[in-house]
Amino acid sequence: MSFDLPGFDLDRFVRETLAEDLGEGLAGGGRDVTSESVIPAEARFSGVMDTRDAIRVAGLPVAEAFFRALDPGMTVEILVEEGASVPAGTDLMRLEGNARAMLTAERSALNTVQHLSGIATMVAQYVAAMDNPDCTLLDTRKTIPGMRHLEKYAVRMGGGANHRMGLWDAAMIKDNHVLVAGSVGEAVRRAVEAGVKDIICEVDRIDQIEPALAAGATRLLLDNMEPATLREAVALVAGRVPTEASGGINLDTIRAKAATGVDYVSVGRLTQSAPAADIGLDFTPL
Repeated sequence: MSFDLPGFDLDRFVRETLAEDLGEGLAGGGRDVTSESVIPAEARFSGVMDTRDAIRVAGLPVAEAFFRALDPGMTVEILVEEGASVPAGTDLMRLEGNARAMLTAERSALNTVQHLSGIATMVAQYVAAMDNPDCTLLDTRKTIPGMRHLEKYAVRMGGGANHRMGLWDAAMIKDNHVLVAGSVGEAVRRAVEAGVKDIICEVDRIDQIEPALAAGATRLLLDNMEPATLREAVALVAGRVPTEASGGINLDTIRAKAATGVDYVSVGRLTQSAPAADIGLDFTPL
C-alpha cells in the first residue's frame, strides 16, 4: 500500500525509529540482542496483527514499512482500509518472513499503529458527539515532536480536518502577540502589512471582534466562550469570515458549541492525549 504525506519522509522515520530501538551509535548497540541470541538466523515466522478494541484504523502502511525495512522480501497483507471502523477482534495485517526481522520491527510497528489508531478513534468519537455536518472538527499544533504529519494524518482518518500544519502556513494571533502589539487590531494590522494571507485571530471577548475584522483578520478563533456568547459572536460576525470555537471542548460540550453556528471546533486533546488502541501481533513459527 503506497503511503505518501507531503513533508513527511517515511524512510527516514522508519530508519531513525529503528535506530533508536537498536541503540545505534551507542557502545554495544546496533543490534537486537534478544532475537540474535535466541532466534536462529534462518528461522521464519508468520504473524497476525489484530485489534482488541473497536477502533478507527490508521497507520498500517507505516507498520508495513518497518517490517520491509528489515526484510525486504517479507510478505505483508494489509486486511483493512485506512480510516475503516472495525470491531474488536478484527485482523488488520498478515505477515510472513524472517523471524528476527519481525521481532525487531514489532514494537516500532505496533507503537505507531496503536498511537495513530488511538487518535483516529478519538476523532471519530468527537465527530459523532458533535453530530453536525455543518461544523468541521479540527486538530491543533499540540502534537508530539517529530510526529506531527502522522498525527494529523490520523486525524483525517478519524473524520476530522487539519488546522494549520505549523508556524509557516498561517498567522495565528494569540494573547501574547496582542500583549506586545498593544491591541487585537494593531496585531492584525501588522500581519496584514507583512503580507500574510491567512490571519487567524484569537478573541476571548465580544468587543475584540470588530477591531479584528476591521484590521483584516481572515478567521476568528472564539476562545473559551460559552454557547450563548458563541451565538452572539457568530451573529456579530454575520458570515464575514469563518469562525472557530476553541477551549473547554470535550465529548460532553462539543455538540452544544458546534450548534451555535461556528464553522469549526478545534480540540487539542485529539493529538495531545488520545489513548493508544489495544493492538497486538501474534507469531507462529514456520
